[in-house]
Formats: sequence, C-alpha cells, structure tokens
Amino acid sequence: MSLIESTTPQVRKDRYTISEVAALTGLSAHTLRWYERIGLMPHVDRSHTGQRRFTGRDLDWLAFVGKLRLTGMSVADMVRYAELVREGAHTHAERRALLETTRRDVLTRIAELQDTLAVLDLKIDHYGTVCGGSTS
Repeated sequence: MSLIESTTPQVRKDRYTISEVAALTGLSAHTLRWYERIGLMPHVDRSHTGQRRFTGRDLDWLAFVGKLRLTGMSVADMVRYAELVREGAHTHAERRALLETTRRDVLTRIAELQDTLAVLDLKIDHYGTVCGGSTS
C-alpha cells in the first residue's frame, strides 16, 4: 500500500492537476511550484498546454516529504535526499545515513517532549491540589 492510499480514501487516477494535488495534500499550489523549483519534487510532467500533470507516484512522494517535514528535517536535507533518490541505487547507503540521522533527531525531540510533558503534569497536579480539585 502506498503512503497516499493510507491517508487518502479517494480512488486514484492517472494524472492530477496542481489544484487537485493541492486539495489532496493540503499544500498550496505556490508550495508545490516551489518544491519543483528547488528540486524537492522530481520532474513533473506537463500537458501539451504546459499544465503540470502529477502522478500517483508524485502524490506518494509528497506524502513522504510531508513526513520528513514533520520530523523537522531541514529543506536542504530534504532536497539532498531527493537528489540522492534521482542519482539512483548506488546512493542507498547515503540515503540511509541521512534518514538514520533524522531518526536520532526525532527520538531526541520525543524525549524532550516527554520531559516537558512530565513537568506539565506536575504543575497540573500541583494546581489541582492547591485549588482543591483532583489530580490528573
């Protein structure tokens, strides 16, 4: 199952306009054009009139890029990853290393958020006691 299928219940078709992709992904047309301009998107096919025609594969890529954005990966690193993908299979080790670094960063952020949550819970419990309410 592709990434987009797991998050999008619509029936997939062969080609999508930029407005359809914007509606499916929540990204603006401006952002999609920017992604293409900076090299984050692979080459997007064009119709005979020059209109962008995205594929299901493009939607899968955008879903993956969305996950990378959520990790906090820098745009420069995302573009580097996209470049490595375009360079081919001989870049698998470098791609893996980049993703492993990102994974470590995510785990660090999760630990920081768990610590922050613990502090909030202590404060909430304190105010519950002070205000005569129950603790959480």
